[in-house]
Parts: sequence; structure tokens; C-alpha cells
Amino acid sequence: MIAKFTNYQELSAFGADKIIQLVQQKPDAVLCLAGGDTPALTYDRVVAKAQEAGVDFSGVIFIGLDEWVGIQPSTPGGCYYFLQQKIFGPLHIQKDKIYFFDAMANDLKADCNRIDLAIEQQGGLDLALVGIGMNGHIGFNEPGVDAALNAHVVELDEVTTAVGQKYFASGAALAKGITLGMAQIMSAREVVLVASGPKKAAIIREAIQGRITNTIPASLLMAHPRVSILLDAAAATELD
Repeated sequence: MIAKFTNYQELSAFGADKIIQLVQQKPDAVLCLAGGDTPALTYDRVVAKAQEAGVDFSGVIFIGLDEWVGIQPSTPGGCYYFLQQKIFGPLHIQKDKIYFFDAMANDLKADCNRIDLAIEQQGGLDLALVGIGMNGHIGFNEPGVDAALNAHVVELDEVTTAVGQKYFASGAALAKGITLGMAQIMSAREVVLVASGPKKAAIIREAIQGRITNTIPASLLMAHPRVSILLDAAAATELD
């Protein structure tokens, strides 16, 4: 499903409703939520709707999508920090319900295995909400990624490291990422991709209307049986 919205606010409200409805139907749902600017308002709306309607998130399991290697959980700009501020804190999520990458781990491969096992033990992802990078990445699955990979460490693309600086008040050393693999995202029972703003219009066109290829990882989602692409008017301007 490709859904176009008049503005970012409408897109965010729709995305929040999907999360709320899932948790109402399945209180122990397994959610994978991306960080970043685009889903920020969606999460604000989730929190507001949960509080207004008394939706209980205490049984929900949260799986981290990705993190910048070398960034501590307490560092503003990091993926964990963002979700702690937007979702985990406001909804009072207990730490035993959160499985997130330890980007400071001495053995990052072992940490990937830990997350792989957590997803397997929880029965897979019910919903993955992801953004799209300027180069078409999903999480930190960069162009050319092996689509069969599970969680892994990756050398970040120059586009990703350049754009990533906006999240940090002072320059951060962003060279590697740790991320769920496309295999795990594609195995989610539902995937929601959100994109807003004119800067995303060209890559959205490539991902949706171009051929499915790992050089544009987001294009792989077009083969998912239950994918929703949520776009505001600006992000959809280059679609036929």
C-alpha cells in the first residue's frame, strides 16, 4: 500500500494509529522502531493516543533497529537516546522489554547474535517502522547489502555519515553502524516505511518505481506482502 498524505501531520497521525491499533489487538506485540526526524511526530502521537485512550504498552517488546557504533545510550543524537526520549520514557517501558544494540560492546558480533536470538525467542517482529536514507538505506543496511543478513556491523556510506552529523550537537565520529539485517525486516509481519519532505522525493521514486535491487535497499520492501509506504505530499512529488 502506498498512501499519500497532504502533510507531515496527517502522515504521522496515520502511522501512530497503526501502532496503537496493533497494540490494542496484540498487547504483547513485538515492535521495531526507527529513530530519526521523520518518525518523531508519529511517536509523539503514539504517546498522546496511548495516554488518552488508556492503551497499555507494558507488555510490548521493543527491538532496536540500529545504532551508531561507539555512541553511548546516554548520548543525545544516538538512536537509543532518541527512543528513550520519545517512547520508552513517556510510556514507562521497563528495561526488560527493550532489546537494543550495545554500540559500545567489545564484541559487536556477539551483540548481534544476542539481538538475533531475542527476535527469534520473541517469535519475530510484528511491525517494523522504518525511514529511508538519502541513499535508500533501511536501518544501516547500506547500498549493496547482502539481503540475506541478520543483525550485523557495517561500514557506513559517506552519505549516511554526512547526514548523520545533524543529530549531534558537536561532531561525532560516525564510521560504523550496527543494524538489524534486511532478512529480519523482510520477515516482519508488517512493515511501515515513512518518508517526508522534498529531499526524499527522488529516492522514494527510485525505491518504489525502479527495479528491486540491493543497491537501493528500500526497494526490497516492495516485495514484502504487507508493506505500507506513508508519504507526505512533498515526498511524493516525483512519483508518476
